[in-house]
Amino acid sequence: MTGQEKIDALLVSIGDINARIELNGYNTVGAVGYASIGGVIVDDAMAEGVITEQELNAYLQAKGLVLEHDYAVAQTAEQLFTQEYAGAMVNLNLAVDTLTDATSVIMSAVAVAEIAAVADTKPEQAALQDMLRTDEYSISGEEVAQYNDAIVAVEGYAQQAGAFMAAANNTELTSSIDSYAAQGNFVVGSYTAITYTQSVDEFVITWAEAGFGTGWSGYLSDDMKSAEEVYAAGEYIETYGAYPTQ
Repeated sequence: MTGQEKIDALLVSIGDINARIELNGYNTVGAVGYASIGGVIVDDAMAEGVITEQELNAYLQAKGLVLEHDYAVAQTAEQLFTQEYAGAMVNLNLAVDTLTDATSVIMSAVAVAEIAAVADTKPEQAALQDMLRTDEYSISGEEVAQYNDAIVAVEGYAQQAGAFMAAANNTELTSSIDSYAAQGNFVVGSYTAITYTQSVDEFVITWAEAGFGTGWSGYLSDDMKSAEEVYAAGEYIETYGAYPTQ
């Protein structure tokens, strides 16, 4: 079995178990509902929700096959970029969490504006002063620095993840890299470093052990998104709950 076939088998086994869980969810609601009004469910009425030994064994076997397979070394440039994309997305999600936390700190302090807007009496203004003296309702230089650093991190990882995904889908680029590796007689996945610089639209990949390394530039020009497009995409996602198609 290929690595993908093993993953497909795992998905099938998980799907079978998940079907049992979903079925049991309905059965449980129905059983409780009938019990509450004096309905007597028959023996084995909920038996279809039981995960069978065969289903468990199929899952365990598929899981073992996936765990034993060597997915680490990319055989093609597409696989290389896909792996890098996955790693960048992990870092991006962590960076978004950090930005969310930093934003909440700033927002707590910004919320004081609502009180300041209506503080037109001496007692209200004195209360406003007391709020501004607390850490929760004031903004420090350190908090601003953490917030700004988090924005930079999100931008960087989002840019890298987008570039790796675009590269994985760019057959002209991946074919060029695969050809370069074939001519050098080394495995694409044996690379030791990869960088992408958006300002010059260039990937630089190094295979130190094989003594190779070069750059590929100008392949993602059609995939660039401006600040205005990023903002518009954010509005679209917030409004429709789906990613834009362009």
